[in-house]
Amino acid sequence: MYARGGPETEHDVDILILEEDVPTAVRALVGAGFRAADPPEEWLTKVYDGDRLVDLIFRANERQVTPEMLDEAEEIRVGPTVLHVQSGTDVMIGKLLALEVHRCDLAALLPIARALREQIDWARVREETAHSPYAEAFLLLCDRLAITDDEGRQADDPAAISGGAPAHNAGGGSQNGRARRTSDRAR
Repeated sequence: MYARGGPETEHDVDILILEEDVPTAVRALVGAGFRAADPPEEWLTKVYDGDRLVDLIFRANERQVTPEMLDEAEEIRVGPTVLHVQSGTDVMIGKLLALEVHRCDLAALLPIARALREQIDWARVREETAHSPYAEAFLLLCDRLAITDDEGRQADDPAAISGGAPAHNAGGGSQNGRARRTSDRAR
């Protein structure tokens, strides 16, 4: 996310990798001085560079990492380094599919959605997360805050940045900044 303009991570680095490449990658990293760890999770492996954690993820939120997924990554300069980085759409899909009953902090996803909103194909996000009630709730929140560009909203609407009512519906927000649609006010 940081590479795409999102909030900086403070606890680890996530690297997507094909499952069949994990043993080779771990051997290479251990040979370079990293320490391997065998986590209880069955969808990743972990290596440490000192106290810095690197997750080698081969199945992200029940979606197997595929060559096609890796091919879609874009080269982006991050500081002095050029990295292959997941699309904003794939990042958001992954974050939404991670939501579940014991991990449902929608507020933590808002800064990500706001930072990446112009890089996200919201229709594809809706399609690929349609089975998740948590994703549906988050997308409704994004709609109401005019973060998405769906239903005629403009993602670059200045009112959406502050969380107020969208400019095309001025005066429709409540005092606490919740944007409301005309259809909602009629009820």
